[in-house]
Amino acid sequence: MIDSHCHLADEAFAGDLDDVAGRARAAGVTEALCILSADEPDEVARAAIVSRAWPAVRYATAVHPHRAGGYAGRVTDAIAATHQAARASHAAALGEMGLDYHYDFAPPDVQREVFDAQAGLAVELTLPVVIHTREAAKDTFDILRRHGVGTITGVMHCFTGTLEEAKQSLELGFYVSISGIATFPRSSELRDIAKFIPDDRLLVETDAPFLAPIPHRGKRNEPAWVVETLRRIAETRGVDAIALGAQVTANFHALFGRPSDESTA
Repeated sequence: MIDSHCHLADEAFAGDLDDVAGRARAAGVTEALCILSADEPDEVARAAIVSRAWPAVRYATAVHPHRAGGYAGRVTDAIAATHQAARASHAAALGEMGLDYHYDFAPPDVQREVFDAQAGLAVELTLPVVIHTREAAKDTFDILRRHGVGTITGVMHCFTGTLEEAKQSLELGFYVSISGIATFPRSSELRDIAKFIPDDRLLVETDAPFLAPIPHRGKRNEPAWVVETLRRIAETRGVDAIALGAQVTANFHALFGRPSDESTA
């Protein structure tokens, strides 16, 4: 199986990255997509350390919506940072990018400008996108549609939206990634959505070091624990966990390609 979204270059893993990678492999996690903050050079540089610890890790990079506020009036600088980080990390995707209206970290209009420009860069580079959207579904879908259904593709990361939003994501040709939130007792609606997603559009993720699943909730999350989310979703869907693991692995490769055909941006 594959952890389709984690932050292994985060400082939270600086002290025991080799052990984290070893536990992931021991749990049967064969690959992971590591997200890099494009405008944080130290984090981008730590990708080399991550790759030494776990060569199968792939990368995605972009300016996160929380950091978009620093690019008011200079969106081209955000694009330059994302493009440079994508080249440096041989990115398989651009992200995470998008909109977050829950927190007041960046003005919504600036978030939209940065997101729109980064989506355009993804189309130019023919790379999929990793979308972060929170309380901003309409604007997120509007921007994606503007870049063309079928032209831009990607994944809705850590999906926690409504069933209707899941349907719209699928209509755009996007994949839907479910995190450890689906294991939480009060997440029955999300589990219903995880059951609704077609076999060939489902991904699973940890978002490590965040959102540790049951029975690890409250601890630092790590890629090995994606198996808990997969197991819970398999139970909800009434399928074998091993078979579902093979399916989400195939889905990951369908979206991001395999390491041998990965773009160097």
